[in-house]
Amino acid sequence: MTRGISTARAAGIVTLVVAGLLGSAYVLGRSLVPDQPPPHSTGATTSADGPHYADQPSAGEPSAAPSASAAETGPAEAGQDGSGREAGGDNLFGAHSTTGTPRIALTFDDGPDPRYTPQVLALLREYDVRATFCVVGENAQDHPELVQSIVDAGHTLCNHSWHHDVGLGARSADAIRADLMRTNAAIRAAVPNAPIVWYRQPGGAWTYPVVSVARQLGMTPLHWSVDPSDWELPGANKITATVLSQAEPGSVVLMHDAGGDRQGTVEALRRILPDLTARFELEALPTDPT
Repeated sequence: MTRGISTARAAGIVTLVVAGLLGSAYVLGRSLVPDQPPPHSTGATTSADGPHYADQPSAGEPSAAPSASAAETGPAEAGQDGSGREAGGDNLFGAHSTTGTPRIALTFDDGPDPRYTPQVLALLREYDVRATFCVVGENAQDHPELVQSIVDAGHTLCNHSWHHDVGLGARSADAIRADLMRTNAAIRAAVPNAPIVWYRQPGGAWTYPVVSVARQLGMTPLHWSVDPSDWELPGANKITATVLSQAEPGSVVLMHDAGGDRQGTVEALRRILPDLTARFELEALPTDPT
């Protein structure tokens, strides 16, 4: 009996010694393994609708080109040219966003409109300022007398597509060409000899095809550098403050004389013109851009 107890006790001691040696070996091995770096961040987070990358446009920001689905859904509501866009942040495919001179260009989109275009023309005449009007084809067709008034006052005309089609640049070259030619035809029906040498893509949604077709038709793509987002109806005070604070030599200022309630723009223009004419020369964009 005594011998059996001694044997069991010896076996227990051996087991403890072996366990101790194995534990020491594990600790020594872990000390020799370098710390692992944290997982590399991919800049992506998952959500219910899939990954969102850090350089992916957020809501309200444009991508460089509209998707084909944008073209299929048809034009957005007229007047939405700002859409949170900044001229320096998008791929403009060579579209002009400044005058290239110390002078400032005021541009008015989406007209003509019988409620607001005459008011804008009257204010420009009061301050002896020439501007550029980017007209929508169907509006030119409906109000040819206003297109004539714009030209008679010495302002420059610009093609702004037939129906303010933000997705136009995602369509085929033939579809783009047909749209721009139809708009030019409506303008020339009102003013047969007036030059149309500028094209402004609705929404600033420039693509290579729309720029290429515009140039083939003899028109220079026109963007902007100052956008008070007047289509959002922020009120005359905010429109005025944005234009006066951001205007600098060479600026192309985007405003609207149609596409919705533009009375705030008219009131802002009444305040903007005295200030800008005191600080800068204002010009209509040339009808022979090079």
